[in-house]
Amino acid sequence: MTESAGDLLVLGIGNVLMGDEGVGVHVVRHLERLVVPPGVELLDGGTGSFLLLDPMQRARKVILIDATLDSNPAGTVRRLTPRFSRDYPRTLTAHDIGLKDLLDTFYLLDHPVDVVLFAISIAPLQEIGVELSPEIEARVPEFAQLVLREVESASRPDPQENGLESLASAQDDSC
Repeated sequence: MTESAGDLLVLGIGNVLMGDEGVGVHVVRHLERLVVPPGVELLDGGTGSFLLLDPMQRARKVILIDATLDSNPAGTVRRLTPRFSRDYPRTLTAHDIGLKDLLDTFYLLDHPVDVVLFAISIAPLQEIGVELSPEIEARVPEFAQLVLREVESASRPDPQENGLESLASAQDDSC
């Protein structure tokens, strides 16, 4: 995690004890080894909880990275801009319930949070363990670069300069 909270929170979500389900945490750990712009907080959100309320309230924008179970091949990345809990894709564990409820709370309190979710598809049948599958492990640097591009674009005042303008307006884009 960076030293101080910033305008932008990058939150890796997942249970690292369940293999690929923890990919969001692994991506944040990879980002911690890279140079990120000032004002960016990198946080291992684990399985999510109301402990995330404070850092999320302080952020102007939240970038979530999480695994999803869908019909896409493992390693497919979708950039989503969910607004309410119903807008989030299905995940493996119940951690998303607390996080989704937390995000809904911001809207109920009239403090909506600008959220971008990088949903990474994983295979439905996983062995329990702390290691990522070789297929997902090999792509963590690529996933981290996608997130870093989002971070850099959020740090620029003009979205036309960042090359993500088509992604910024989309609700569900595969990367």
